[in-house]
Amino acid sequence: MTAEAIFSIDNDEQFKRLALEIFKFQAAHCAVYKEYIHHLHINIEAVSEIEQIPFLPIGFFKSHTILSSTKPVEVVFSSSGTTGMIQSQHQVIDAKLYEQSYLQAFKAFYGNIEDYCFLALLPSYQQRAGSSLIYMVNDLIEKSKHPKSGYFLYNHDDLLQTLKELKSKNQKTVLIGVTYALLDFIEQFDVDFENLIVMETGGMKGKRKEMVRAELHEQLTKGFGIKFIHSEYGMTELLSQAYSLGEGVFNCPKWMKVLIRDVNDPLTLIPNGKTGGINVIDLANVNSCSFIATQDLGRINPNGSFEVLGRFDNADIRGCNLLVQ
Repeated sequence: MTAEAIFSIDNDEQFKRLALEIFKFQAAHCAVYKEYIHHLHINIEAVSEIEQIPFLPIGFFKSHTILSSTKPVEVVFSSSGTTGMIQSQHQVIDAKLYEQSYLQAFKAFYGNIEDYCFLALLPSYQQRAGSSLIYMVNDLIEKSKHPKSGYFLYNHDDLLQTLKELKSKNQKTVLIGVTYALLDFIEQFDVDFENLIVMETGGMKGKRKEMVRAELHEQLTKGFGIKFIHSEYGMTELLSQAYSLGEGVFNCPKWMKVLIRDVNDPLTLIPNGKTGGINVIDLANVNSCSFIATQDLGRINPNGSFEVLGRFDNADIRGCNLLVQ
């Protein structure tokens, strides 16, 4: 289960083989997952298909340490949340796995990092510790090697001037921002930068009323003068992200897969096209748990892409695409 094996996956058969290998490893070495499987009375040796693998409810990351390794923890990522809310904690043994995951995923979806300038409008994330998103953006900014790459906390005037300059030079540019901050910006300024990639990370952080995706994206595309809004679907408990290049339709990198479970029977998967709970297989999570039952609702399209349609009732407000259609 080397990083090379994970990130060199090229087809469904390779994915299945490695997923089953990682399942058996984590069923033996992740104490919380092992106990969970035991309570479900699942025969580990009888699991021969991905669809038979049990998914650990994501809430366990709030109450337990989810590890499949005894090696020292390199970094701890924590979820965002309102004051008093219990945060998820993701103990990461090998930060290089996270780095390889987002770097290779970006390359697969967008191309060479050094071709881009990265601008970040992430005030809520910058102002707290333990954000996996900030960890990733810091690295993307550094690896882009572009002199204009950087953060704009509340410096909207500076951001506008930077966007104008980059547009004049026909520079490939990614603006990654928390939803409410992007809306705040376009309420002040109109931007006409047709080739700009605007990537919203989801969530109003209590700053604004939640909006349906179609309405939000209509405002953002008009405000930035672009055709589509890009999005990333990731979370504290994972080390991989899926990406949407527009219209809220997400695709996974080859070492990540989404399955949909029945909302009334969480151990049963449902066919493509039906709405249910999102289960994520993230093979980069080899040192934690690779099989996570999220609190998001979604559906898988016939071509294998997926959409995020909302949250389960009473699910915590989170910062990872909370947009409801």
